[in-house]
Amino acid sequence: MVSVVIPTYKNKAKLLSNLKHNLRYLKDCQVIVVNDDPKESIRYDVKQLDIMLLENKQNLGFAGAVNRGVAKAKNDLILLLNDDVVLHDNSYTKILSRFRQNDKLFAVTFAQKDTGGKMVGKNVVFWSLGFIRHKRAGDLTLGFNAWAEGGASLVDRKKYLSLSGFDQLYSPFYWEDIDLSYRAWKSGYQILFDPHVKVTHPHESTIGTQFKKSFVKKIAYRNQFIFIWKNITDPGLVLNHLVFLIPNFIFFLLRGEFTFFLGFISALYKLPRIMKGRASQKRNFVMTDWALLHLFV
Repeated sequence: MVSVVIPTYKNKAKLLSNLKHNLRYLKDCQVIVVNDDPKESIRYDVKQLDIMLLENKQNLGFAGAVNRGVAKAKNDLILLLNDDVVLHDNSYTKILSRFRQNDKLFAVTFAQKDTGGKMVGKNVVFWSLGFIRHKRAGDLTLGFNAWAEGGASLVDRKKYLSLSGFDQLYSPFYWEDIDLSYRAWKSGYQILFDPHVKVTHPHESTIGTQFKKSFVKKIAYRNQFIFIWKNITDPGLVLNHLVFLIPNFIFFLLRGEFTFFLGFISALYKLPRIMKGRASQKRNFVMTDWALLHLFV
C-alpha cells in the first residue's frame, strides 16, 4: 500500500517519541527510517520496532537520506515524514484513491499544525526582483500546491524516481523539495493540497538546533541561486535574474547581509554540476516557467 520514509539526523529522542506515536497509524505500511548520522547508531534504540533501519556510513544530507529510503521502498506510494512530524490519525489513507483517479498526480500535501498552533501547508511561488520567491497561500482549501513538502506529503514513487528524486546539490537542506516539485510541475505533473489530512509539524525545529544561524542563511541563499540557475529556462526570466544581480548585491551589502555573498560564491563552485543537471532535466519539461507561475497568481 504505502512505504513511509523518515530521515533523521542527531534527533534521536524526538524520532523515538514520534515514531512510537505514529506507528499506530502506519499499520500495513512499510516504515523505513534513514539515520544520516554516521557517528551514532540507533540500531539498538529501534530494534523492538517494526521498521526497516538504514544507517548511512557517511552523511548524505536530507536529499540523499530520503533518496536512499525511497530506493528501498517496495510500494507505489511514499509517505514522506520528517522525524519531528506527528500524525493525528490515518486520514492519509483516504487520499490514496486520488492517485488512481489522476495519472498526472505527483504528490498530495497535508495541513500542518505549526509552532503556535497555526495551520499551514499550502504554498505559492512567484517571481520578484530576479528570483523565485515563495510564501504561504492565502487559503487552506483543496487545490493546487506549489510544492510537496519533503516532511509531510504523499508521493508517487515511480514519478519521483523518473525525476531522479531530490537533488543532492542542495545538501544539507533547503529548496530540495521546491526544486523537485518545480521539475514535476514543468514535466506535466500536478501537486495537490488536501486540508483533510492533518499533522503537527514544528518547522525548522531540528535545523535550528543543529546548525549556526549564519550557516543556515548562507545555505538558503546558495540554494536559491542553484534553483534559479538549474530550473529557470524562460529567456525573459533568465535576463531578469541577471539584470537584478547587481541591485540585489547592493541591497544586501547595505543591510550587512554578507551571507548572501557567501551563498552566491558557494553556488558558483557548483556551477558545472548545476549546468549538467540543467541540461539533463530540460528534456522532461513540457510547461514554461511563466505558465507554471501563473497557476499561483
